[in-house]
Amino acid sequence: MSIEGIWDLTISTPIGRIKAEVDLRRQGELLSGTARGAGEQVPLHDLALDGDQLTWKQAVTKPMRLNLAFAVTIAGENLSGTAKAGRLPASKVIGQRRVLPA
Repeated sequence: MSIEGIWDLTISTPIGRIKAEVDLRRQGELLSGTARGAGEQVPLHDLALDGDQLTWKQAVTKPMRLNLAFAVTIAGENLSGTAKAGRLPASKVIGQRRVLPA
């Protein structure tokens, strides 16, 4: 299954919807990525793909400093799942792939 490309995400949080972009790449067996949103770009950590389940962690500083853990299911050009920040309730995440890598 290919998960590479640029994904446009919408995260439904208690403070409103947050738009983000995740760029996923594969180099051999290594999966890497970055996330952009709220005026910052951050690397993704602990990326793991198990079948159609993708998980990763990232730290953000805007709108507040948080460590986020994502768990999503990939279905073709769409994904859905959750983003969790510490003890806060999980937020719903949906997304669509915008661009496949060249």
